[in-house]
Amino acid sequence: MQVILLERVAKLGQMGEVVSVKDGYARNFLLPQGKALRASESNIKSFESRKAQLEAQNLETRKEAQSFADKLNGQSFVIIRSASDAGALYGSVTTRDAAEAATEGGFTVGRNQVVLDKPIKDLGIHEVSVVLHPEVTARIKLNVARSAEEAELQASGKSIQELAAEAEAAADFEIAELFDDIGGAASEE
Repeated sequence: MQVILLERVAKLGQMGEVVSVKDGYARNFLLPQGKALRASESNIKSFESRKAQLEAQNLETRKEAQSFADKLNGQSFVIIRSASDAGALYGSVTTRDAAEAATEGGFTVGRNQVVLDKPIKDLGIHEVSVVLHPEVTARIKLNVARSAEEAELQASGKSIQELAAEAEAAADFEIAELFDDIGGAASEE
């Protein structure tokens, strides 16, 4: 199906381009969302008469999105989840969780705006993209931890695996010290 794009659509084209897409994609996504029109003679003429207005509207929304992206870019949000000792989550962090964390942090972000590069299934700090406009994207950090204290430690640069290794090394040292004390007491007698 031939459609005229009313706004920039990722991996498809810029505003005003006539592109060929699959019928289902056009009927179920592009047309209902107002992102495109069927490429008929009357729609092409209608688009040409509205083109300046659409470009001005697009520029205005892009400016608003860019100012919001400047505030949001680089922000860090804490998500508390239960996880194993090895750092694997029981479940995963979804786009909904990321959007809720950003909203609790004072930013209005919808879950359809959050883009996960890969599923978040372990503790740590993860970078996530937030698409505010087809031409504007912000990057935020999600600090996934088991507790607020653990989140602070991760924010300071320590990973859960490093903390677990340090705790294990300290426990091994205490055990070795205890056996040394017992061995020293036995040799004194």
